[in-house]
Amino acid sequence: MPTISNKGRNMPESPIRKLAPYADIAKQKGHKVYHLNIGQPDIKTPEVAIEAVKNIDLNIIEYSPSAGYESYRKKLATFYQRQNVNVNTEDIIITTGGSEALLFALATITDPGDEIIIPEPFYANYHAFASSTSATVVPVISTIENGFALPSIAEVERLITPKTKAILICNPGNPTGYLYAEKEIKQLAGLIKKHDLYLIADEVYREFLYDGDDAHFSVMNLEDVEQNVIMVDSVSKRYSMCGARIGCLVTKNKSVLATVMKFAQARLSPPTIEQIACEAAIDTPQSYFDEVISEYKQRRDTLIAELNKIEGVIVTKPKGAFYCIAQLPIDDSDAFAQWLLESYDLKGETVMIAPAKGFYSTPGMGLNQVRIAYVLNQNDLKKAVNILKEALLVYNKKN
Repeated sequence: MPTISNKGRNMPESPIRKLAPYADIAKQKGHKVYHLNIGQPDIKTPEVAIEAVKNIDLNIIEYSPSAGYESYRKKLATFYQRQNVNVNTEDIIITTGGSEALLFALATITDPGDEIIIPEPFYANYHAFASSTSATVVPVISTIENGFALPSIAEVERLITPKTKAILICNPGNPTGYLYAEKEIKQLAGLIKKHDLYLIADEVYREFLYDGDDAHFSVMNLEDVEQNVIMVDSVSKRYSMCGARIGCLVTKNKSVLATVMKFAQARLSPPTIEQIACEAAIDTPQSYFDEVISEYKQRRDTLIAELNKIEGVIVTKPKGAFYCIAQLPIDDSDAFAQWLLESYDLKGETVMIAPAKGFYSTPGMGLNQVRIAYVLNQNDLKKAVNILKEALLVYNKKN
């Protein structure tokens, strides 16, 4: 029988989606499942985007240019400039989601065995993208005790070897909600300049900040390292358009852009209709974002307050994105998450959470932690956390 590749065998399962079959079984039993496991907002997509799709006047849904429609890239550059982010049209390549942008970035800058330093816990698919390109993830561990803050620059620098090609961050972070301060970004810039590395920044959640004094500092505004910086972005969260699968890769480095373009040509083009919707979405009024941010801030505050009422739970307040990592009084979050769906309900209701082990690459880390996405309304969040509280009592008594 033909064998599977080592790359395929080593590809990690998604900690976010691997429990989906158990959720389906729970729903077949008639149980309501509160989804705290995935960053799928329940916020409505902007009406201007929906209307653009409804009013498409096309006789042929044809390929777009491999870099994406120029009209969309121009409008996107203007959007960034309004946010004081230093981006021009020629710096942008449209991709099929932020995921493809990350894959293209890693494929462009790494050879098999090259290393990417990533603060962990990190978005689980970073590991999958590295595996896909035969790169090696080198984690620098942040801890819940200090709010998942960036470890010292000296600690990061100790991990640099001749095989190191880049440092990858998510700002603000998935799964922790940690927000890198301008000072930290500039410290990383000094490090990549010193060792001639790339700094890849996933800035998908840039708008989602909740505390008045906080501000997002884009890597595109770093000076003296323009050739070392790659930004990844997406419309998925900004406009609640996860299914549109439109993202972008942004850099001033022409060699990187030319190489990324070869990968972009190989996959032909990003989706046509979705680009039309995303171009229209840029006209979304500021009032939409003001309401969304206000709603998420209330959800964050509600979730953290409710989690802090559960004995034995440790959680830090995220500054951005819409996730937090919670440490539970259990030994194995994978087993607990499966048990919640397979064997537990409270009056016909249960919850789905994402075990945090999959957000670490260091063996043994995150075993008693889960990622929770606060993408449900406040009433449902309270119900879900109460189910979690009661489930922990039953689970720990059973075990």
